[in-house]
Amino acid sequence: MAKKSGGGGIGLILLIGAIALLASIPKVVWITLAVVAAIGAAVYIFSQNKSKNKKEKPWNSAPLLSGVLPQASLAAESPKTALAEREVSEGQEPVSVYRDALAPRSHKVPTPPVGYGVATWIPRGQPVTIADTAIPGGLVYVGTTLRTPSGRPDPALLDPSKKVAARGEYADRHFMNYWPSYSDISPEARRAYLQWLAGGRQDPTADIGYVFLFFYGLERRVILDGSGKGEEAKAAQADRPAIAQELRRLLGIYGSQSGSFQRYATDLLTVVELNTYSDKLYAQPLPDFPDSYELPLYLRLALGQCAMDGVPVPAPLALAWVRRDPNIYKRTPATRCADQFEKLFHERYVALLNGGLVLSKNKTKLKFLYRAASAALAEYGEIKATFGDTPDVTVLTGPVNKLQEVVDVVTSELDAYSRFLGRSPEAAESLEGLLLLPANLWPADARRKLDALLARIAGGMVTMQLQEVAACLGTAQRLERATVTGLARALGGLQVGMEPDVLNGARTPKPEETVVLFSVPQGESASCSSAPYQSAALTVQLALAVALADGELGAEEFRHLRQNIEGWTHLTAAHQQRLRAHMRYLMAVPPSLTALKKKLEPLAAPAKEAIAKFMVTVAQADGAVSPAEIKMLEKVYKVLGVDPQKVFGDVHAAAATPIGTPSAQTASSVAPKPATAGFQLDAARIAALQHDTDKVSALLSNIFTEEPEEAQPPASAVVAVSEPEVHLPDAPLGLQGLDAAHTAFVHQLLSRPQWTREELLDLASDLDLMLDGALERVNEAAFDAHDGPLTEGDDPITINRDLLESQPT
Repeated sequence: MAKKSGGGGIGLILLIGAIALLASIPKVVWITLAVVAAIGAAVYIFSQNKSKNKKEKPWNSAPLLSGVLPQASLAAESPKTALAEREVSEGQEPVSVYRDALAPRSHKVPTPPVGYGVATWIPRGQPVTIADTAIPGGLVYVGTTLRTPSGRPDPALLDPSKKVAARGEYADRHFMNYWPSYSDISPEARRAYLQWLAGGRQDPTADIGYVFLFFYGLERRVILDGSGKGEEAKAAQADRPAIAQELRRLLGIYGSQSGSFQRYATDLLTVVELNTYSDKLYAQPLPDFPDSYELPLYLRLALGQCAMDGVPVPAPLALAWVRRDPNIYKRTPATRCADQFEKLFHERYVALLNGGLVLSKNKTKLKFLYRAASAALAEYGEIKATFGDTPDVTVLTGPVNKLQEVVDVVTSELDAYSRFLGRSPEAAESLEGLLLLPANLWPADARRKLDALLARIAGGMVTMQLQEVAACLGTAQRLERATVTGLARALGGLQVGMEPDVLNGARTPKPEETVVLFSVPQGESASCSSAPYQSAALTVQLALAVALADGELGAEEFRHLRQNIEGWTHLTAAHQQRLRAHMRYLMAVPPSLTALKKKLEPLAAPAKEAIAKFMVTVAQADGAVSPAEIKMLEKVYKVLGVDPQKVFGDVHAAAATPIGTPSAQTASSVAPKPATAGFQLDAARIAALQHDTDKVSALLSNIFTEEPEEAQPPASAVVAVSEPEVHLPDAPLGLQGLDAAHTAFVHQLLSRPQWTREELLDLASDLDLMLDGALERVNEAAFDAHDGPLTEGDDPITINRDLLESQPT
């Protein structure tokens, strides 16, 4: 006990000594120690908070999309483990019991059902089952926890813990609100959504709300999961090709049904592909763009890069701009004839804009603002991409106006073909249709046949029947005027001309009639609308009419006429070539002096006399003038209004200037006499014919225009009016006072109840009548006889039914 008591006394003494020692420490030391302790505590608390904040801070956003936050770890933490002890019977060791079932040591609780817990992204092609519904396609989030900044579940999350009804129709429009969320929609809507997913997300009758609900998941995967640099971000970025393919598929099904979905899905597709864009997009093949109401960012960026590099916009890029810019107006041919429009646009774009459109660098910088469809994603703020100094050239009006001009030119060239397709879509590759197109737009097979025909011409000239030309192009059908005109136009685009010149009003040849195809010098036009050409052609027509009077064209006459053509230096090479072709055509289809008479009437007297003397020169080309030629010359003089008595004098005067070696002639030939003064018509004099009077200019613009004739009336019904001895039938319908031509005109009118104006133009031309004057004349006669007109309307022209019924059968 004493030992025990002594030990306690020593302890007490030591305690008292320690207290005395502490009391002896100066006050300033205590203050210093307190300050040091306070600073240490503050540093410890700050370091702990910093460590915690660093752990919870999200990853940096992607370089092109500022404001995008990656998926944060928002799952709720497990409650801390607590240990409780309870007393057991005496002699037993205490047993530890864990209240937290998530971390047992000696007892294991059952595993949670599949899909419960933190959300998992299901990759494409991996199946998952929810509410007994197998979803085969993947590309969805499954779990019970996928929070947003507001704390609400992400709307795309497929939560297996949510109730799902036994039935639900995804075509029902009453289950979904504007911003649907899987956690908030009704059990029936969840069933409908799962059924739509199970069916492959492809039924076009589905409510667009279900499509958006699925789209929200794709949007989160691209924008949030794919914006960081960790393993999850790399996995999300690896999903982008599959997501891009899925977006294109969905746009193909639902894009046309919802403009809203089309815009959101197109924008997300742009985000998916942004990281694949190069700094020279204009030099790469263009991808396929989904339909959109806005110009795709890809195109805007490529155009801006063109401006930055100072290079012309390539034709394919310009065409893509045209097709997708709502500010550029496209008429029907741009869509109805899409392939032809594309090919022709490339050609005209380069030609009209000197190689391509060069864009200036404007001040407006290009940027892309992503507008999130998901309400959860919108909580993360503005999502945008910028592209440095790259300009947005699409805000300029100048380039758009230039492209509009090219579009208008191309559309005009395709108008006729487009209208033809509108009437006969099944005949797109028929000759009738193809002839409405430039030849370089023809299909390959048709173009091969055309090339074979061009090879026959081979820089020269060929003569063949019109039906033979049609056979060369693979058709046995009768070529109507519109088809022949189209053929001439197509050949003209390939530097090949055709006689007769149907493009300038010449009569359409019949299938069995001759045409002449000839090459046109490169870079020149074969048009015969110029006054110099028409003057020369008129001279050639008269010359051939005289030269062929004896039934054939002699070699010397032919050579002399060709020499004159080559000597007319006021004509272009193309006009001289057309004149040679015209001469060959006239040899097969001799000209009629009666038909020429009306064309010659406006010429002034000196011009007519000069032409008359030239005809004599041509007749003298073979060394003698036959009686038949004398007779023809007299007719020419009469037609020209020149005294026929001058023929003999002019013949003798022309004989004074030898042209060729005279041949032996019979006594009936006119013996040439020496003349004190002859005449020689040189190139300058022929060229001067066009300047004789103002009337000549007016004449030359219409001199070769002949009204077309698409439908030829039966031979028995045609009344010839060129010769006075033709017997004419009695006046039809009692219409008195009509001459032979107008009487024949009325007979033809009465053969049908209705005519197109073009058909009557043909008929009037055949009868040497002006259509409007002829209609006025016969209607006056009808008023006199029946108190009413014979015809009504302008196009079509209808025959008065009452008068028609009164005609005896």
